[in-house]
Amino acid sequence: MKSFAYARAADLEAAVKLLSKTPNAKLLGGGTNLVDLMRENIEQPDALVDVTGLPLDRIEERPDGGLVIGATVRNTAVAGHPVVRDRYPLLAQAIVFGASGQIRNMATVAGNLMQRTRCLYFYDHAARCNKRAPGAGCDAIGGFNRMHAILGASDSCIATHPSDMCVALAALDAKVNVIGPSGARTIAFEEFHRLPEDTPDIETDLQPGELITGIEIPPLGFARRSLYRKVRDRASYAFALVSVAAALEVDSGKVRNVRLALGGVAHKPWRATEAERVLAGANAGAESFRQAAEAELAPARGLAHNEFKIELAKRTIVGVLGELAGG
Repeated sequence: MKSFAYARAADLEAAVKLLSKTPNAKLLGGGTNLVDLMRENIEQPDALVDVTGLPLDRIEERPDGGLVIGATVRNTAVAGHPVVRDRYPLLAQAIVFGASGQIRNMATVAGNLMQRTRCLYFYDHAARCNKRAPGAGCDAIGGFNRMHAILGASDSCIATHPSDMCVALAALDAKVNVIGPSGARTIAFEEFHRLPEDTPDIETDLQPGELITGIEIPPLGFARRSLYRKVRDRASYAFALVSVAAALEVDSGKVRNVRLALGGVAHKPWRATEAERVLAGANAGAESFRQAAEAELAPARGLAHNEFKIELAKRTIVGVLGELAGG
């Protein structure tokens, strides 16, 4: 492991300054992903800025009924919070499905957003990987790509984003609050993570010196009826082949409101906007759900080993929406 400097930020202003003065600095929260990457010499920061002492560890209700979750709140605290469990059950479910209790106790909300892909080629220094070494190529495209992307991929990268929590947040219209040298700003969750295009090493919309301060979830009354389903190779903690986060409101047999996002299928949590468009005002039944799934997966492209994900994603969407609609 490369030698690095360490500093514990006393406040947000200090954190921004510490992060800005060293271009290759990284933030340390729970460290459940970053430390592993450092051990593998994939991440080689010149400095670590410890943010665990900052006052970003609270979950607060907003006057409008929404929720603000601080960046350093542990995943266990989010999943167990009574407001999350009551108003946004898909978020609690996604976190519990995402990792063991030990990891949830350490991992932070911001760290979950910033975690990097679990693509085997990304971890293998003998393989070509544009995400790890820009311009090197992508061995996953012609290699074993069963876990890889079917939506939004490029000739440069077919890796998927590993988070379960982020899929739920994408479905909930969340926003990411950040602060940096130019002040504070808010990023729509759908725009926070980037598709690979020609620069898969640039994974988020964060600018140099910026850090996440928290997540805002708007009031969505119908999200009380929501579900997160994760399809994986084994029941223990494995990364998703396909996952679906959905919230559904049905009125007189018609879809009144719907939110839908997919995991395990793209370089970022995939908001299923085309499926939502098809479902708006449609009959809340299997035929409409299948039409919506077909529309969302129409641009999907499978590779040698992951083409099965296309039909799997469609069936999972139909199954989740069917359960929410009452069978």
